[in-house]
Amino acid sequence: MGKKGGNTVAQVTELVRPIVDELGLYLWDVRFEKEGADWYLRIFIDSDDGITLDDCEAVSRPLSKLLDETDPIEQSYYLEVSSPGMERELRKPEHFEVCIGDLVLVKLIRLQNGIREFTGVLSGYQDGSLTLALENGEQSFSVSDCAYVRLVDDFDMETI
Repeated sequence: MGKKGGNTVAQVTELVRPIVDELGLYLWDVRFEKEGADWYLRIFIDSDDGITLDDCEAVSRPLSKLLDETDPIEQSYYLEVSSPGMERELRKPEHFEVCIGDLVLVKLIRLQNGIREFTGVLSGYQDGSLTLALENGEQSFSVSDCAYVRLVDDFDMETI
């Protein structure tokens, strides 16, 4: 590795995956994003038991050292390691596949029949198309027509 340029996300994914795998965690996503004048390298990790601060630190420390050694990113940036959160965005085929049966919010780029947002149970995903079970039946959407697709946090605090 060690060469600068190319696909930063792919290079970092290659570096972080063995660390995450060794800890028994799941690599949800890697993003390299500019916000204002600053760049952020964001690593999202998950597990069946949830993510703790210790999990984030266990990934961050060896990854930070590895990034310093291989130096794949030219500009300065902030490294963040965190959980993708309860209302995580679904972006990759494996995200959709693992979330079948979950409640999701689909926000479309353009109105469809006068509606831009749909909330329903993700009932299927295949070849870049997702299907939602809605109150009035099923509806399919192309992922390319979606501004985003996110899990809906339907946890009810009042039941505690």
